[in-house]
Amino acid sequence: MSSQDPISGDRPDAPTDGYDAVVAGAGFAGLYLLHRLRSLGLAVRLLEAGDGVGGTWYWNRYPGARCDVESIEYSYSFSEELQQEWEWTERFAAQPEILRYLNHVADRFDLRPSIEFGTRVAAASFDEAASRWLITTQAGAVLSARYFIMATGCLSAARKPALPGLESFAGRKWHTGDWPTDGVDFTGQRVGVIGTGSSAVQAIPIIAAQARELTVFQRTANFQIPARNAPLDPEFVREIKAGYPQFRDRARHARGGTVRVLHPESALQVSPELRRERYQRLWDKGGADILGSFSDLLTNAGSNATLAEFFRAKVHQIVRDRQAAELLCGQDYPLGAKRMCLGTDFYETFNRENVRLVSLRAEPIEEITAAGLRTATRLYELDSLVLATGFDAMTGALLSPDIRGRAGRPLRAAWHDGPVTYLGLAAAGFPNFFFITGPGSPSVISNMVVSIEQHVDWVADLLAYLDKEGLTEAEATEPAAQAWTDHVNQVASRTLYPQAKSWYTGANVPGKPRIFMPYVGGVGEFRRRCDEVAENGYTGFVLR
Repeated sequence: MSSQDPISGDRPDAPTDGYDAVVAGAGFAGLYLLHRLRSLGLAVRLLEAGDGVGGTWYWNRYPGARCDVESIEYSYSFSEELQQEWEWTERFAAQPEILRYLNHVADRFDLRPSIEFGTRVAAASFDEAASRWLITTQAGAVLSARYFIMATGCLSAARKPALPGLESFAGRKWHTGDWPTDGVDFTGQRVGVIGTGSSAVQAIPIIAAQARELTVFQRTANFQIPARNAPLDPEFVREIKAGYPQFRDRARHARGGTVRVLHPESALQVSPELRRERYQRLWDKGGADILGSFSDLLTNAGSNATLAEFFRAKVHQIVRDRQAAELLCGQDYPLGAKRMCLGTDFYETFNRENVRLVSLRAEPIEEITAAGLRTATRLYELDSLVLATGFDAMTGALLSPDIRGRAGRPLRAAWHDGPVTYLGLAAAGFPNFFFITGPGSPSVISNMVVSIEQHVDWVADLLAYLDKEGLTEAEATEPAAQAWTDHVNQVASRTLYPQAKSWYTGANVPGKPRIFMPYVGGVGEFRRRCDEVAENGYTGFVLR
C-alpha cells in the first residue's frame, strides 16, 4: 500500500491514481476514519463539502444548538492523551465548544493535510476491471481509490420543504441545518419558526428573547425534557478521568452507548407513588435518563402511557395558556418513539406575551407570500422565516451523490424500496464501499461517537485483514444484507418505535420508502454481532 498522497493529474477531470481510500465527510466519523486508516499506512484523501471540519457541528450553528448526550461521553475514546487533556466546560456541550474540540482533534493529529475542503462528492462508480472506485467531485475532479467510504452522518441532508411560494418571500429565511457562520440577529423582527423538533426546541427560546413577535408553527407536538445544563463539576470530571478506560468500556457495551442506570422493573409493577417519585427525580435531573427509569417504557404501551401522562401534566403546570398547553401535549405517538427533544425553557417560552403557537393541523399552510405565511385561516406577516424542518435522515446524504456499483447499478435503485444493508455499513453489489453508522446500525438511537468508533475500528480491521491475506475486495452478499435488514425490522417491531411517523422510518420526507432504519437491539449487542462476523472470517462478505 502506498505511504503518501499521490500527485493529482494535470487536468481537473484526470483520475488520480494511488489512493488507497477516499473518505467523504469531516465530522466525528470522517476525522477518526482518516486517523485510523493513516495509522495502517494507507494513502487517504478526505473530501469535505464545508470550509472546515465538524460535520453536523459545522453546519448546525442555529441559536441554542447543543448536544443531547453529555459531553464527558460525547467525545473520542481512542486516545487516552486526548481525553485527559481536553476540558469540557458544560454538562451538555454547545455547538461552538464541540466545533472547537473537533478542530483541536484535526490539529493534534495533523489531519488537515489529507483533507480537501470545499469539495462535495457528486458521483462515484466502481470500475470492475481495475477493482477501484472513481470518485467525481462537483468541480469535475476525479479521484481513484481502492476503497470509498461515506462518513457523511445520519442528520446532514437538510430537508427544505416544498412550500408553495417560498421563493417569493420578501424577508430573510434560513434552515436550522444550514445556518450562516456569522449568526442572525432577530432583534425587533416578526419571526416565524416552522417546526417543533429538536432544533426548534433549542432555538425558539433564544429567538423569542430577541424578536418583537415570534409565531411558532407546529404540525406535530414533541415530547421535550429539560436539559438542566450546568457547568461541569471539576471533581466529577477528575473522577471520570481517573477511570476513563473502565467508564468507556461500560459505555461500549451499554444499550444506548452511554453510562446510564437502567431500572429492571416494569412501570406497572410499582406503586403510583414510587413511579411518580422516580419520574420527578429524573425530570429534575434533566437529560434522557428518564427513559431508563423502567425497563419496558419502549415496549409496553401501558407503561409508556404513565410517563407520557407525567410529561403532559408538567406541560400544563408550566404553560399558563390552556390552549397552547393542549397543543403542546397533542402527541399521537408513544413517548420516546421519536427522539426526545432536550431543551432549556422551551415550554416556559410560551408564557411570553410576544410568542404564539399555531397548529398546522387546525390551519394548514396554504402558501408563503412576499409578506409572510398564509394558512387556511389567515396571513401571518413576517420579517424572517426559520425552517426547523429537520433532515432527510439516515439515507439522504448517502443517496445525494450518484453512487454506482457492479454493472453500473445505482445505489438509489438498489434502495428504491428502502435501504438494505449488512450491519449498517455495506451494501450488496457495491464492493469496497462502506458507510459509517448507516441505516441498520444503532447510530441515532445511541451515543453517536461510541457507534462511530466501533464502526470505524471494524472497517479498519477489515481492510487490514484484506491486506494481510492478499485480498483486494470485500462485498456484502445479498442474502446477508437482506437477513440483517429483516432482523433490524423484527427487533424494532417488538418495540413501540414503529408506531410513530418519524424520521426513523422516513415518514418526514414525502415519497420516501417507509422502513425502520436504526438498529434498536442495543450498542452492546450490535458490537457482539459485528465481532462474531469478524471472528468467523467476515461471514456475509465475499472476499476476493
